[in-house]
Amino acid sequence: MCSTCGCGGEDETTRVTLVDGPEPVHAHPHDHAHPHEHPHEHEHETRTVLLEQDILAKNDLLAAATRHRLAEHAITAINLMSSPGSGKTTLLERTVRDLAGRRETLVVEGDQETWLDAQRIRATGSKVVQINTGAGCHLDAEMLDRGLNELAPPDGSLVFVENVGNLVCPALFDLGEAARVVIISVTEGADKPAKYPYMFRTADLVLLNKIDLLPYVDFDVDLCVDLIRRLKPDVELLHVSATRGDGLDAWHSWLDAR
Repeated sequence: MCSTCGCGGEDETTRVTLVDGPEPVHAHPHDHAHPHEHPHEHEHETRTVLLEQDILAKNDLLAAATRHRLAEHAITAINLMSSPGSGKTTLLERTVRDLAGRRETLVVEGDQETWLDAQRIRATGSKVVQINTGAGCHLDAEMLDRGLNELAPPDGSLVFVENVGNLVCPALFDLGEAARVVIISVTEGADKPAKYPYMFRTADLVLLNKIDLLPYVDFDVDLCVDLIRRLKPDVELLHVSATRGDGLDAWHSWLDAR
């Protein structure tokens, strides 16, 4: 089980395939016991917090080693994060096809179950590794390290990591990526950045996707952009449509600059 976010379980295993909650910790300090509270509960909570910190520290050490190794070989890893249904995989399919012949592009696919997205990416001609996390809600540095070992990206290549669809836990875990891209679509609520602030604070780029659907949905673009800017004023932001092609030249230029 992931002690940091509570996902997974003892009988769950992460599968890497090459394809050709705990109670909240009290936020207020006090020495008194709550009614019906066991005298050792606070000790247990303290141990839980320390364990969470230890897990993240170990993850960050491995992520730093991965980042150094990738940089030595001029390999760029981009961590794609979003809620389910934002259009990550569709954008990735189109991006891989558009970049064909310009730079070798490989993909690490993260999902709880199935090979469906990996099969879609394989159809583009890109080499892909599928990581199934079981009940886990995010990829971590160890999973990516195992995926990269299977993928064996060549020097100078571009590796996309499609994280598990979730706007909470993936933001907590450094994978060793060069940049983080958060995708939000106009079919979601414009207030998503306010509800999931940490995800948007960690972003290097935010893609507002499915803008071709704006005439048909009730989505306040100005509000969404304002909320994102309040959280991270200097974040880059592009409006794109993975299906119609709007903004993709700017997306490709951003990738070239990385």
